[in-house]
Amino acid sequence: MFINKKATTLFIFLLLFCFYITSNAFWQESASKQTKDKISFAAVGDIMMGTTWPEGLALPPNDGADILKEITPILSKVDIAFGNLEGPMLEGGKSTKCASKSINCFAFRVPTRYGKHLKDAGFDFISLANNHANDFGAYGMESSQKVLDDLGIVHSGPIGSIGSLTINNKKVSLVAFATNGVSYNINDVETAKKVVSETVKKSDIVIVSFHGGAEGETHQNVPNGREVYLGEERGDLRKFARAVVDVGADLVIGHGPHVVRGMEVYKERLIAYSLGNFATYGAFNLEGAKGLSLILEIDIDNEGKFLSGKIHPLKQEKPGGPKTDPEKKVISVIKSLSQEDFADTSIKVAEDGAISFP
Repeated sequence: MFINKKATTLFIFLLLFCFYITSNAFWQESASKQTKDKISFAAVGDIMMGTTWPEGLALPPNDGADILKEITPILSKVDIAFGNLEGPMLEGGKSTKCASKSINCFAFRVPTRYGKHLKDAGFDFISLANNHANDFGAYGMESSQKVLDDLGIVHSGPIGSIGSLTINNKKVSLVAFATNGVSYNINDVETAKKVVSETVKKSDIVIVSFHGGAEGETHQNVPNGREVYLGEERGDLRKFARAVVDVGADLVIGHGPHVVRGMEVYKERLIAYSLGNFATYGAFNLEGAKGLSLILEIDIDNEGKFLSGKIHPLKQEKPGGPKTDPEKKVISVIKSLSQEDFADTSIKVAEDGAISFP
């Protein structure tokens, strides 16, 4: 009888233990499935962490190691963090854009060691498609790509370069556009549609980045039709952004005007028309609207549909570098611009920066 009781107790214990293991595995699998049902992004605008051209310009304190430190926790917590690197990373070289004593010509040369600051901050995707990426010609562009490759940061910039990585067993690809002759051009919408549609066939999620639009505080609204600035065609951005969504792009991120612009949700996909200056040291005018910045945090589902997001408000003051903004000024700016420009397709912006689509 004693043996039977002992055997029965042992049997019950084993049953309970098996139930615990099975139940725990179930909930872990369930939680894992919930996590994998979406992909989280953080996107920022222009990055120029310091320049050694022309000779003698100052670099940030502590050789730039602290310039992104305050916002690293936000960037590093998401699946994919994106930014636009406005200035090639290289040593030496000669600018193919500006003479050494130019006053009204701007070229940037970012030290190659500053690539580590991008990696440490959590960046996964970098755009090299902008009007400064080619400041030092092919040598500068090739150097930038090598620095990013060595750090394991995915990039897109020159024609033909499409970056990809795998998140949650999904292939996520980045295609970057600009207005120069080095990158895919936003003014050639038909070619853009072909490039994006081909990328869609080979990918699960496609992100399109573009550098375009007129610059400055008087150009914060997204016009209907093409934009021209200083004699340069800067794109019909509504037409471009919606066209690439039409052929399968899942997220469209804009930069270039040096100020923030509004956002819309088109065919369940988010389009942010400009994220402004994010981390720009020394060489930029950061007065007024040019000093307002943000990190745009976004969740999309595994099909690419926009789920929700959040604006993390930042500011920059001379000499530059992103800081959290306790006044949260950029939230109301983006809310107002989005409503003015996009009406029925505008995002909804809450006071705390949460964004949604009705």
